[in-house]
Amino acid sequence: MGPMRASCRFARELGGRGLLGRVARVEAVLYGSLALTGVGHATDRAVLLGLSGNEPAGIDPAAIASTVAKIRATRRLELAGKRSIDFDEARDLIFERSQMYPPGAETRHPNGLRLTAFDGAGAVVDRRTFFSIGGGFIVEDGAAQSPDANQAEIPFPFHSAAELLATAHANELSISQLMLENECALAKHAAGGQERAPVEVVRAGIERIWKTMQDCVLRGIATEGILPGGLEVRRRAHRLAGRLEAKEATGLRGDPLAALDWVTVYAMAVNEENAAGGRVVTAPTNGAAGVVPAVAHYYERFVPEADHEGLLRFFLTSAAIGILYKENASISGAEVGCQGEVGVACSMAAGGLTAALGGTNGQVEHAAEIGMEHNLGMTCDPIGGLVQIPCIERNAMGAAKAIHASRLAMNESGDHKVSLDQVIRTMYLTGLDMQSRYKETSLAGLALNIIEC
Repeated sequence: MGPMRASCRFARELGGRGLLGRVARVEAVLYGSLALTGVGHATDRAVLLGLSGNEPAGIDPAAIASTVAKIRATRRLELAGKRSIDFDEARDLIFERSQMYPPGAETRHPNGLRLTAFDGAGAVVDRRTFFSIGGGFIVEDGAAQSPDANQAEIPFPFHSAAELLATAHANELSISQLMLENECALAKHAAGGQERAPVEVVRAGIERIWKTMQDCVLRGIATEGILPGGLEVRRRAHRLAGRLEAKEATGLRGDPLAALDWVTVYAMAVNEENAAGGRVVTAPTNGAAGVVPAVAHYYERFVPEADHEGLLRFFLTSAAIGILYKENASISGAEVGCQGEVGVACSMAAGGLTAALGGTNGQVEHAAEIGMEHNLGMTCDPIGGLVQIPCIERNAMGAAKAIHASRLAMNESGDHKVSLDQVIRTMYLTGLDMQSRYKETSLAGLALNIIEC
């Protein structure tokens, strides 16, 4: 998502600055983890689609393969969807696998993308460097990182879990209520300050996210076959769901852990869709997109007292926890390993589930802490650079851990020794200490040893 958004922004802003008509060729150079796992992560396709003017949320997943195939067959693309230029992938899309960062870049994140537009004489029209920092978020090197246009003053700002808990306590709010107030302020600001029903706007946004997650699960369960990429990994969610449905149809409902089998189905369905290039919700990232929806489905289907308000608490609280990791650590596997992806997703889902179940703010914080504590040190070592092994199963395990973390926290009444802030800091420092070979480069761990074996 990050490379697609960066490429799309580059192309569109060429037009916005009146430069598009001068462009005859565009070169894209990938560095660090984007280069080492780029093909397996479909980064090459993302760049082609982004340069063509496509955003991740807007493109029809069914049109992706044909769009990319046409560019490759004709060796031409419609830059920003408006100007046809030559694009020879062998020449214009370069994977710098031996170089971690773009030359001269001020930013030091191992997901770098440098885009250069040339005119017909080969002179540089524009050159910009972007970094994909996880979850589809991008930053431009050298650009002043001004606050987002939607970042209006919010009633209850927080920058740590301790501050979040203290602010909520002082105002007699749950974490989800606090987040709803903040989101309403942002929604009103985004609407130009017009008098609307911001609560309904926020609710509609959450419901759209939930619907997208549900649709993804349904597609993943309905689809069979082999995942692309060459590993010949067979989709399993469809078959597992079929077996579970057959058991239920015959009245065999005595398995006390059947709900966890369904959690596995939900998580794997999403990540099989992700591996196949389908539409997922980054929660917090594509590679960890199965955890949060799987736990939300668990709540809706297997908790007797589940209701719509509980789902809203789930998503608002999960978002609050995700903000803490993004602001104080990282959600990038290339920066901190999979603890920053599946680990963060597990922490978000654990806290969200606890809120949905009516847990206190303290129990939410405790559940989120447990969810990360037992993912500390998790490496990111996808075989062949593909988001398949161990990523798909890892989402199922992360969802199960989240449920367990919530249950542990809900059954505790006293204080706990390790705070969420402490575990977030520990995760970040652990990631910095981790060798780069274990951070989404596919140079070690399972990515290396499965081949040797």
